Amino acid sequence: MKERTLTIIKPECVAEKHIGNIIQRIEKAGFEIIGMKMVRLKKKDAERFYLVHKERPFYSELVEYMTSGKVVAMVLEKENCVEDFRQFIGATDPQQAEAGTIRKDFGQSIQFNCVHASDSNENAAIESAFFFSTRELIECE
Repeated sequence: MKERTLTIIKPECVAEKHIGNIIQRIEKAGFEIIGMKMVRLKKKDAERFYLVHKERPFYSELVEYMTSGKVVAMVLEKENCVEDFRQFIGATDPQQAEAGTIRKDFGQSIQFNCVHASDSNENAAIESAFFFSTRELIECE
């Protein structure tokens, strides 16, 4: 059964013009893009999206960072999508990520790791709904 996940190409990767390379890798790896948009998050939206991290010491920095420039949000679809995509992008810390992963190739640090990925099917649904209405997502066969 196909699953969905949300990914976000983060501000530094957008600014460094890595969008096309990342999308090409995602598609070549067998993930179907069923929704995509470029946005600039407002502070209140970033605070709401990352509310789960509110009590963590990095919350304010994360909100500031995610509002510092444009991001590209995408909903992807594939069998075993959440787990496969997290493995595909690599470890949160680019220094620990495997060679050839997006975070290893484009990430700079744990904070500036180029892409966000949902960590569970439940969060994928919540996060996807944050950025996309159902009418904005293409139904694949």
